[in-house]
Amino acid sequence: MRRVAALTGLILLAACAKPDPSRDTQKPFDPYEGQNREIHQFNRGFDRALVRPVAKGYTDVVPDDIENAIVRFAVNLSLPSDVVNNVLQLNMRGAIQDTARFVVNTTVGLGGLFDPASEMGMPAGTNTDFGQTLHVWGAREGAYVELPILGPSTERDTWGMAVDLFTNPLTYVLDSPESFAGTAAGVSAGLSKREKFGDTIDSILYESADSYAQSRSLYLQNRRFELGGTESNTYIDPYGAPALSGTDPYGAPTTSGSLEDPYDQ
Repeated sequence: MRRVAALTGLILLAACAKPDPSRDTQKPFDPYEGQNREIHQFNRGFDRALVRPVAKGYTDVVPDDIENAIVRFAVNLSLPSDVVNNVLQLNMRGAIQDTARFVVNTTVGLGGLFDPASEMGMPAGTNTDFGQTLHVWGAREGAYVELPILGPSTERDTWGMAVDLFTNPLTYVLDSPESFAGTAAGVSAGLSKREKFGDTIDSILYESADSYAQSRSLYLQNRRFELGGTESNTYIDPYGAPALSGTDPYGAPTTSGSLEDPYDQ
């Protein structure tokens, strides 16, 4: 009941948010810049001291085939949450596609360790979230915020992440310790991505003249592109590290830029 009450409260707060027509939504809205910069410095230190060396050690020890299987497992466990968000967005086609992919990969693919759905020609997962659901409902983006450890976000996406803690049906189906399998797999997948795209991430965090402004700009461009905006899809998330294809993170954005996550199946 507490979870339901919390979820209901967040939805009501999000529903009250209205777009602000007086503000240019293509420009960063960063009223908390001072605090955000302090958190950004903490995140850089956390990455340098812990995430980067652990990611390197993890990928050195774990064979590539096992790494990829763990990433596929983590992606598969996230599909039920995608289904819920697709339903909330009235995207029934996406909900059906994600459900079919989850069923096939969970059964034939041994819990998602393999990806027979892709071999069968089924569409890739929609990879949605409650932040996108709030966007579909008309909630404004809000201010840019940088979260400890989690990295760049917006007020809308921060609410979305909080709600996403409760939107995966597997949370209520699996008992301990099985319920922690998804979290462990997600952490492992994050370490794999951090090392795979380490050079690009390091160039943003440690080699740019203003890593905070660079991260903020690229995050907002990428997120707005994902949500159907006109910005280029050029962001490299220092904490999630999607792949970059055909873009220069320090050059001018281009409308042809495309972001592809090699672990999406």
